[in-house]
Amino acid sequence: MNNWEYSESIESEKIVNIEKKYGNFIDGKFVTPKSKQYIDTISPSTEKILSSISIGNQQDVDYAVASAKEGLKKWSKTNPSERAKYLFKLARLIQERSREFAVLESLDGGKPIKESRDFDLPQVAQNFFYYAGWADKLDIAWGGEEYKPYGVVGQIIPWNFPLLMLSWKVAPALATGNTVVLKPAETTPLTALLFAELCEEVGLPDGVFNLVTGDGSTGSHLVNHKDIKKIAFTGSTGVGKYIQKSLAGRDVGLTLELGGKAANIVYSDAALDEAVEGVVNGIFFNQGHVCCAGSRLLVQEDIEEKFIKKLEKRMQTLNVGNPLDKNTDVGAINSKDQLDKIEKLVNEGVADGGDLFQIECELPKNGFWFKPSLFTSVQANYKIATEEIFGPVLTTLTFRTPEEAVEIANNTEYGLSAGIWTEKGSKILWTADRLEAGVIWANTFNKFDPASPFGGYKESGFGREGGRHGLLSYLKVSS
Repeated sequence: MNNWEYSESIESEKIVNIEKKYGNFIDGKFVTPKSKQYIDTISPSTEKILSSISIGNQQDVDYAVASAKEGLKKWSKTNPSERAKYLFKLARLIQERSREFAVLESLDGGKPIKESRDFDLPQVAQNFFYYAGWADKLDIAWGGEEYKPYGVVGQIIPWNFPLLMLSWKVAPALATGNTVVLKPAETTPLTALLFAELCEEVGLPDGVFNLVTGDGSTGSHLVNHKDIKKIAFTGSTGVGKYIQKSLAGRDVGLTLELGGKAANIVYSDAALDEAVEGVVNGIFFNQGHVCCAGSRLLVQEDIEEKFIKKLEKRMQTLNVGNPLDKNTDVGAINSKDQLDKIEKLVNEGVADGGDLFQIECELPKNGFWFKPSLFTSVQANYKIATEEIFGPVLTTLTFRTPEEAVEIANNTEYGLSAGIWTEKGSKILWTADRLEAGVIWANTFNKFDPASPFGGYKESGFGREGGRHGLLSYLKVSS
């Protein structure tokens, strides 16, 4: 058998201009942080320092919120059609500089360039285009019900899809007449900082969009600020619970998009080769750093052996390596802390009795890497079957009947997403109707559209982002 190997096809870094040090973006310009504190942001694929970012303190957050309050006075009086024009301009600039954004996202976050280039950036631009279209139609969106913006909105975004999560939050917030104070994750702030440059370029009024970088302490200052009227958070369930407790008793809106442990259900009548592709995409996309990842494979017992053989064969074709190589399928783990968590849970899975399959590949010497992994012979109470690993690790469970599949799928504290693979439409509808998940895909996985709402149940959070429903996250009933 011939051993066909791809030649390297490295995307150039020259298109990206990264400053040695960044401050915050407040009142329409970059400013020196009042904290005078900085941390390094590194490339997880090389451990090379990319830049230094500020750690915002209470004074920095106060300044940003005050700027947003002042900006709200003008933004709230801006004609909705004019607000739409700003969003449209931002969408066009994102398209024009998409290659630059994609390279920066892969450098800072470790995801393969073909994912940041072909998925993240098109989705980001589409979100701004979509909500630009809604900005002047809010009065007809909900019939006779009248709504108004919250005012100053605090937004905290995660490290797995930095720019995409920014677009999910910033675009609808601005379209509905709010002003924003954004805090990106400390490990992946660079594309948000580049987006701030676009806001300056399009002439967005001062104070409408503000950005304060920092760690968890910065986020805490933002959540607990007395002048914040709404918090939108995407991240871990633990932090989400902390935020909810912090806001208890306050008249502050809240949207939470948290963790997941999605079941990808493969029935015996499914198109198996197609299902294999969907399962691989569902868990190894973005190194498994996806809240809605199909991290639990539920396969019908009579096809388990056949399906696992096909799956292992397909996994072995995955290319692990340099995120800027266009041939790479699985990039770097986002941070050392995340890699340690993945390794700990996988070791516990082996100790519990799970059978571990990992692909044969040579990992780079520098950076944070983990081989795509598959567990079989797993019991439903194993940690690897209940806890969110947030890495390229798939856990397999089996079922005999559709009823058992639904019971196993719902046996989790999470309820964000699920997948169903079968040739029978009636079985899809029967199963979907019984699954406790906010988003359910049938014979596909990880398909997104700006017009479609996304969100979860149970400990996966509440509220919706995307679509017309995403507007409601930034509007409240007029009193």
